Amino acid sequence: MTSPRLALLSALLVAFLATGCGGSDSAEVPNDAVAVVNGKEIPRAEFDTLLGQAKRSYKAQDRPFPAAGSEEYQTLRNQAVQALVQRVELQQAAEDLDIDISDQDVDKRLEQIKKQYYGGDQKKLDKQLKEQKLTLDQVKEDIRGQLVSERIFNSVTKDVKVTGPDIEKFYKQNEAQYKQAESRDVRHILLKTKAKAESVRSQLASNGSNFAQLARRFTEDMGSKAAGGKLTISRGQTVSAFDKVAFALDTNEISGLVKTEFGFHIIQATSDLKKANTTPLKDVRDQIKTQLLQTKKNETMTAWVEDLKADYEDKVTYAAGFSPPPAATGTTGTTTSEQ
Repeated sequence: MTSPRLALLSALLVAFLATGCGGSDSAEVPNDAVAVVNGKEIPRAEFDTLLGQAKRSYKAQDRPFPAAGSEEYQTLRNQAVQALVQRVELQQAAEDLDIDISDQDVDKRLEQIKKQYYGGDQKKLDKQLKEQKLTLDQVKEDIRGQLVSERIFNSVTKDVKVTGPDIEKFYKQNEAQYKQAESRDVRHILLKTKAKAESVRSQLASNGSNFAQLARRFTEDMGSKAAGGKLTISRGQTVSAFDKVAFALDTNEISGLVKTEFGFHIIQATSDLKKANTTPLKDVRDQIKTQLLQTKKNETMTAWVEDLKADYEDKVTYAAGFSPPPAATGTTGTTTSEQ
């Protein structure tokens, strides 16, 4: 299981890290802190814990941890600082939105995590925390941060709506994705040489040998061999010569040799043609609504995040060496989504 602390880092980076935060280096930051966010100090110990967790994650994945001073190390270090800064920003924003996470809320989510990943066994959870050098209080702090993020998302996007015209417009603009081409079921046998293909084709013609059995025995198409050469194809899906013959055969008819770039095919049509069709709007209305609603919520959340960044532009002060690098020109924010 990804630890709650690493999950928090990932979630916060998705929401904020694309453009970084404002702020500057300052001697006003205490020696035992990495930053001060609108009056709230972030202890160096929290940064060390988060970076240590990242090191253990690398080790668990058999990946070498970036060398100090390397570009990858600096990126990881900056991400850790930004995650901590942005968690404080979210916590302060939550207060403005009258969002309050109770101890009971945290305990309930912890029980869900324990049940999902550890079968409800407290000893297994304790063992995992010990291995990751985390305390239960640290985990609860991270869970509280996750709950804050979720409730902010819900609060900010609660009035987002998708209308009937929105759905109809999307369907018309994307109608191609709801079209299904003409299709049919076939079997085929692929041989690399013409002589071998003629030999197998003669067996089918002379004694009515079972097509599927011969496919399992001789075909060089490993993708369909176990299924006796069976394929379901849509018009235009396969190479031109194969496609042309497969859709011209009568049901149960067996083709002659069909030469393609892959070799020589023998094809049998095993079903009637299934006509092309378009899935009607009524059958995908709910799917489109869900998709559009999430997109609109993400856009709304992105705009809110950008406003929050602007609001904190002059409210974050970093300890020397911990401020983020300048944002690249033209970088756009990354959308977040409901947890």
